[in-house]
Amino acid sequence: LVAIGVNQCGYRRILGVAEGEKEDKAGWSGFLRHLKERGLRGVEMFITDACMGLTESLAEFYPATKWQRCTVHFYRNVFSVVPRKKMAEVAAMLKAIHASEDREAADQKAAAVCEKLRAMKLPKAAEKIEQSITETLTYYQYPRAHWQRIRTNNALERIMKEIRRRTRVVGAFPDGNSALMLCAARLRHLAGTRWGQKRYLNMELLKDQLMEEAMEAIA
Repeated sequence: LVAIGVNQCGYRRILGVAEGEKEDKAGWSGFLRHLKERGLRGVEMFITDACMGLTESLAEFYPATKWQRCTVHFYRNVFSVVPRKKMAEVAAMLKAIHASEDREAADQKAAAVCEKLRAMKLPKAAEKIEQSITETLTYYQYPRAHWQRIRTNNALERIMKEIRRRTRVVGAFPDGNSALMLCAARLRHLAGTRWGQKRYLNMELLKDQLMEEAMEAIA
């Protein structure tokens, strides 16, 4: 289990890595407890897939923190009930929702997409969108310049792909700790490269927005 984050200066950081037998609530709760005990606080938003064990654990350990469901994982969930020959068309429709100029337009586009899907005889796809689309639109609450990078957890997926590539070379490990040591070593190396040295988000935009919201609340 791996968690990365963007700090208040806009740089990506490795927050933690731990061994987990499976991605259930017990595993994620243990990981989040580990992060919290090590001092992870002040989190503005979590970006994850919709793994039930993970979302339940987030609500338990960080109940006041916003949650953004990864749009890529959401698309895959919708595609599970779409015939292969119609996937490209449905993909374009889903991307149009998340390319909307603001949240209101995204809601309107989602409603139109659901109507079109039912006309295409794809009611299950329409139902999935109606039930979960709002979970993928949290990013609209943040600066426009951040949207593309905070609506998916692709940054973490690329890291996990690299870890899997490394562990496959080894094949079998004598125990979980040896596998964890290899993963941690790879993450430490990554943190010292351009990955961790190039600013990922301009956090001044977020600070300005939060200040404006605070002033409006006072007024």
